[in-house]
Amino acid sequence: MSVNNQSSIDLLASQVLQGAKYREIAPELVRRIGAQELAKRRSLKEAVKATKNKLHQVGGAYQESRLNYEKSLALLRETDPEPVEGSGQAATSSHQLRAACYQLMQAHASTRERLPILDEFYQTIFAELPPVRTVLDLACGLNPLAYPWLPLPKETQFTAVDIYSDMLTFIQGFFALAGVNGRTQQRDIIGNPPTEPYDLILLLKTLPCLEQVDKSAAADLIEALNGRFLLISYPAQSLGGRSKGMVENYTQQFERLADGRNWHVQRFEFATELAFLVQTNRS
Repeated sequence: MSVNNQSSIDLLASQVLQGAKYREIAPELVRRIGAQELAKRRSLKEAVKATKNKLHQVGGAYQESRLNYEKSLALLRETDPEPVEGSGQAATSSHQLRAACYQLMQAHASTRERLPILDEFYQTIFAELPPVRTVLDLACGLNPLAYPWLPLPKETQFTAVDIYSDMLTFIQGFFALAGVNGRTQQRDIIGNPPTEPYDLILLLKTLPCLEQVDKSAAADLIEALNGRFLLISYPAQSLGGRSKGMVENYTQQFERLADGRNWHVQRFEFATELAFLVQTNRS
């Protein structure tokens, strides 16, 4: 890359990251999308606008009303730390903690759509899994707040990855309050995919978002990941509530992704989400 091109990318990234909606986004993602747009646009101004539009499609569209993270942590601190009786993490979280998490998950479109099926979704999926000791949640959004519903041992290591630094700081605070063995990473998973081994990798309604940036992003990411099991899901309806043809369309997308891979696949169709549990050939 020439010095002039590098200078243009620096300037574009600076302008984009100054915006209130974009300042918490991983700079490497802004720079990579910006470089693509600079190559296609006639001016810096056009490239900045196009980069912002792409970033909105990737993440901003799912956060119509951003959480006040300080107030949200305060709400979580007020919950009763005493667990309810039962076995497994899903049964041992307090009713108050669950209620607070349920309320907060309504602020993100992706997790809000899952709320009506939350119990059914995770109970159904985890019934098909062997013991899970490490979980990677990619483009996590507020999904880590669903941890009280996950039937996981307390020692399970949970890694949450997203592009928003403020959201991840909040999630790390939640982990501490809820006693989760969790950590967070801000990361551009297309440009810098994680390759560490995990028992279970969550890609919940993630792949369509990545393909807004790069049509080959889903296949490239899957190739790089090192998970024994992948949980790949797709929305059963649009953000506007339309569902015509979406399940069929995403089923075909997944089948193209799985074609030629030595996978064992289980398909689950829930009211608001289409999911595929994949056992890979990774050890």
